[in-house]
Formats: sequence, C-alpha cells, structure tokens
Amino acid sequence: MTEEPRIVVGAVIVEAGLVLAARRTRRSDLSGLWEFPGGKVEDDEDPRDALIREIREELSASIAISKEVASDGEPWRISEKYVLRLYLASVVCGELHPGADHDLLRWLAVDELESVNWLPSDRLALSAVRSKLASDTREQP
Repeated sequence: MTEEPRIVVGAVIVEAGLVLAARRTRRSDLSGLWEFPGGKVEDDEDPRDALIREIREELSASIAISKEVASDGEPWRISEKYVLRLYLASVVCGELHPGADHDLLRWLAVDELESVNWLPSDRLALSAVRSKLASDTREQP
C-alpha cells in the first residue's frame, strides 16, 4: 500500500510588487538556502489554515491567502514523502520578523527571483510563481 504524500505549504507573500524570500537556518543541509516560508500540514488540517499558522509561528505576522500558484491545483512533488503547495498571500497584521527557522528576509522584484539560492523544491516553482504574478497584474483594473 502506497502512503499518500504529506503536504508542505509555502506563502508567496507579495507587497508592492515584491516577493518575500526567507533564508533558512535549520536543518544543516538546508541552512543558507532561500524559500517561500511555510511548513508541513498537520493531519486533518486544511492547507490554508496550516499556512496561516506557520507564518504566524515562523515570522510573527498574520496573512491573508488568495490564489494557489499552481493553475491546475496540482502540487509539486518534492520527494517520495512530500508535495509542495504554494499560495499567494499578503500581510494583514503585524510585521514580518525572522524567527528560529530563518535569519534573513529579502524582498525581491519578480525579475530578481533568480538572484538567491532557492531550496530545490522552491526553485521548481519559480516559473509558475512568475506566471501567476504576471497574470494577476494583468487581471487588476
């Protein structure tokens, strides 16, 4: 029997056209790499609720989630055990501060996304993130 992969969620937090990247400090093999912040979804937890919880715990702010980045709703497989779901989000309360899992936050323009060394899982999603941000800009009045 094949076990269902666990879901990892990430927030593509956007402010004034810039995208937040967070540099990891935990897990020695991931330390120094950049990610869209988030974490694992607990059993029986909604992915959006998990993302709101994770950002509150990791970065001390509350977010509002809008659209999922993957247009077909399918997550990215990042390992045998995990899949990644990314959501566009914005800060609605508080200020973002790196906690125990991150040492640095950076705001990147869309054309600067390649300027940091992303986690392999998040790097897979960069094209979809760019496309989603471009389509959202075209949809705004």
